[in-house]
Amino acid sequence: MESKTQITLRSKTLGALIQDARQASRLSMSECAAAIGVSSGIYRSYESGKRAPSLPELEALSMFFNLPISHFWGTEAISDTPSPIEEIDLARLVGIRQRMIGALMRQERREAGYSMKALAKEAELPPSRIKAYELGERSIPLPELEIMLSILGSGVEKFLDKNGPIGQWMMRQNAIVDFLELPLELQEFVRQPINRPYLELALTLSDFSAEKLRSVAEGILDITF
Repeated sequence: MESKTQITLRSKTLGALIQDARQASRLSMSECAAAIGVSSGIYRSYESGKRAPSLPELEALSMFFNLPISHFWGTEAISDTPSPIEEIDLARLVGIRQRMIGALMRQERREAGYSMKALAKEAELPPSRIKAYELGERSIPLPELEIMLSILGSGVEKFLDKNGPIGQWMMRQNAIVDFLELPLELQEFVRQPINRPYLELALTLSDFSAEKLRSVAEGILDITF
């Protein structure tokens, strides 16, 4: 499939998922646009699939909707249960992340041995646009970022926020998902305050070397016999 066709299809899919998430959160388009620092018209074009958000904008939207960002790589709609979010200046975060994404993009391109011109040709994009992306002067629509990284042999997962407020929020979301995947008896064990000392002990032991663990086990055996 040609790059342009892939970008068009991905933009349409993203638009449908974003619209579904907004409606499930019972938010207006203007509220979502203001949250990530774009005009209502631009946001409307995201939902219609005529344009696509950048990765930082999608990260901010996932936080605004209280959804894991992985939702936007799927095809399923979500429930209509709204969830509140903490007050964070998402528009400012988007601007910072745009510049970071541009710098990372430039690094990936150079490490892959591509010139701007060569990457532009394969991605079917103007070289001037890629230059603007790398300088952080222009946000990178997610489908275009995915195409360029695919050409460079990389992936979007390397570009996700990991240490900032959004990254920390994503880690909490992933922790919740991981917890809910535990067997019910383990979930119940973790929930009980009386079991906290056992969990803290397990956390401490997890840092021990194999030799130290063996020594502890031998000490326990000496006590019990």
